[in-house]
Amino acid sequence: MKTSSVAFKSQDSHTLEKNTSLNCQSTDTEEPPGKSLITSNIEEEPPSCTTNGRYRFFWDVSDASWKDWKWQFRNRITSLEQLIQLLPLSVEEQAQIQTAAKRYPLSITPYYLSLINPSDPNDPIKKQSVPCIQEITMSSFGMEDPLAEKEDSVVPGLVHRYPDRALMVLTDICPMLCRHCTRKREWRHGAWTRTDDQIEAMLDYLRQHTAIRDVILSGGDPLTLSTSHLETIIAKIREIKHIEIIRIGSRFPVVLPQRIDDELCNMLSKYGPIWFNTHFNHPREVTPEAAAACDKLIRAGVPVNNQTVLLRGINDSVEIQTKLAHALLKAKVRPYYLFQCDEVQGTEHLRTSVDVGIKIIEGMRGHTSGLAIPNFVVDLVEGGGKVPLNPNYVLSMNDSELLLQNYEGKVYRYRNPKTRNRKEEAVAAPPVSGVVESLLEDAALPVKTKGEAHADRVIVRP
Repeated sequence: MKTSSVAFKSQDSHTLEKNTSLNCQSTDTEEPPGKSLITSNIEEEPPSCTTNGRYRFFWDVSDASWKDWKWQFRNRITSLEQLIQLLPLSVEEQAQIQTAAKRYPLSITPYYLSLINPSDPNDPIKKQSVPCIQEITMSSFGMEDPLAEKEDSVVPGLVHRYPDRALMVLTDICPMLCRHCTRKREWRHGAWTRTDDQIEAMLDYLRQHTAIRDVILSGGDPLTLSTSHLETIIAKIREIKHIEIIRIGSRFPVVLPQRIDDELCNMLSKYGPIWFNTHFNHPREVTPEAAAACDKLIRAGVPVNNQTVLLRGINDSVEIQTKLAHALLKAKVRPYYLFQCDEVQGTEHLRTSVDVGIKIIEGMRGHTSGLAIPNFVVDLVEGGGKVPLNPNYVLSMNDSELLLQNYEGKVYRYRNPKTRNRKEEAVAAPPVSGVVESLLEDAALPVKTKGEAHADRVIVRP
């Protein structure tokens, strides 16, 4: 296979010199550019670790460049010409990628591409990042904006659907263009970020609507903004008294974990409570680099939740979802949502039936910790909002009892406590004095002294 250095040789010496300089001198305030120019700092001898994806594809890139998130961003793979220098693609596959990319372009960070197993035609990392012809041939299915975000946009970029929450879409730029993206409609509009005037209009709306207590920063990916730019926005939101929580939705920990650096974490730590929702879809994405990025956020006082999208042929099994949940918990990340893939044009080939998600939750329940089981959710079309779906464990129910089936399929009767109003409770309640003692006597249970009960944490429940 050809190495990544082949892709770099077509650049003239002026471009190479200019971008090598940029690699070494990235300013803190610089926004990453919208286009990709691949360059490298060439080492004389490649490392011997050929099993590592980085050294398989990018053996000639220095450690300093590889760990620099701005280098990673500038050097995204954005064309078929670059891709064929790195991945083995048949002539037919190249033609299909070229066709799909005309409508739905590609953008893959070097880091994320290094996770691909080139010998696996069904590699889950490749399926999430490399265009395929089904994006075009099945594009008659779905809608451009299934969640009706445009209808719920009160000012450009601000979606206010739920009473106490608002979503700020700050940019349409992402480090990687995920093939299942909900906002795939934005890709053809080029790279943009909200202007200062647009952001101020969003902030004015937030100031005027005191019911809003929770603001989500989204995109694109908001972390494509420089840390200083992001801080300006977060600081202004934090000045609004009735806003209690700020959330950030970002896939950077998954596709470009180098972005989660000390500068970013130190900034976020000043404006808590901030919650971070990220987007791992497969256990192979939970790399040491990704786990370290999440750990940095958590140590900065920023809890990390994960929102997985259920994707056909990628994570649509109990086994994969359980492995993913366990890997996330080891990385101190909470499995929060398992989303049914939205009904977006160009994503139909990745959508499963809803029943698949319900069966996954059913297969996980009882066989792993409840902490590892996300909520399976459908985000309804036309702005209907999120609806959780669960296996049906209630076989029947009336005023006196429920018939319940557990995770093993066993059926149990469960007494249904009668609903009483306050008058009925007052009549039914015996005198407080001596209640516990009389109940213990009726049940023939030994009465322990206070000290004994506390010693072994026995709790008496009448």
